[in-house]
Amino acid sequence: MEQNRFNKRIKITSTILSKIAKIDEFKGLWRGSISLNQQILKRLKSTVIITSTGASTRIEGSQMSDEDVTRLLRGLKSTLPKNRDEQEVAGYADLIGRVFDHYKDLNLTENNILHFHSILLHYSDKDQNHKGKYKDHDNVVAAINEKGENVLLFKATPPYLVKPEIETALTWAETELSKKEIHPILIIANFIFEFLAIHPFSDGNGRLSRALTNLLLLRADYVYIPYVSLDEIIEDTKTEYYVALHNTQNNHKTDHEDITPWLNYLLDVLITHAQKAQLLMEGEQPEKFLSESQEKILALFDVDKIITISKIVEKLDGAPREAIKKNLARLVELRLLELIGKGRGARYQKK
Repeated sequence: MEQNRFNKRIKITSTILSKIAKIDEFKGLWRGSISLNQQILKRLKSTVIITSTGASTRIEGSQMSDEDVTRLLRGLKSTLPKNRDEQEVAGYADLIGRVFDHYKDLNLTENNILHFHSILLHYSDKDQNHKGKYKDHDNVVAAINEKGENVLLFKATPPYLVKPEIETALTWAETELSKKEIHPILIIANFIFEFLAIHPFSDGNGRLSRALTNLLLLRADYVYIPYVSLDEIIEDTKTEYYVALHNTQNNHKTDHEDITPWLNYLLDVLITHAQKAQLLMEGEQPEKFLSESQEKILALFDVDKIITISKIVEKLDGAPREAIKKNLARLVELRLLELIGKGRGARYQKK
């Protein structure tokens, strides 16, 4: 049976189980201990949309920095993207933003994949005729080496087989995710590899695969995904990304299929991602993640070294005392302020 090959090519080892356990340990830690407020998380998500967009498009050859991406997205309502790089950035930012905000309603279906592709290429002048449609000609998977040259990795599925092969992969993933007998990360890695091996579209396959990876991880309850850029980690390990893809592709559709190289790569990326999220959760560089009210309180200590709650209320023009106390407690928790004394004599100073 065609779908059975997807199960057979997953080779479980103690190393793979250990890596999954590390990721899931942090998954539980995040859900049980996260103390960042919603305003901070919203701000982080906006930053990650920019970082992920810049990274994902640069993997495919874009020359735009994160600063360029920020400027473009800020002016997008009034100025349409002018060139290919800008068009690809605008499309990916739109898609990844929708994934982050609406993942609970976005099932893994063929119609959604086609719709995601249409969003991805919405701004691209040269791609209007084939956006949201499977390829009609053969294509190859290539990597850009350090000299800027395209290096052939493998030839993808021919156009006439794309639809049935995508349908087979989707059916397998949907079935296994609902059965819950195989760990979701194994299913996600397997599906994303198959998607890249098929390379179903004329353009945008790499970017779409990364958006789908973010989506599937979110739907598998890795809810911290939008707050640290997964795409940026892939960009930082781009050489390893292509080597893992190439090594796994070597045995694709043979009797010796084995996704271990690709799986190990993705697990390493997810471990790095979890480690970065843990630093975030534990308050590394916490001043980056303060709410506007907390920033105002902290700024008062640039003038006065030691301040009482009453003085803070006065300086903030009568802001609610309970809200100030809550923000002060958060600043103490983040080790940005230190509490001196108790009760009416309580004072705060900058650490």
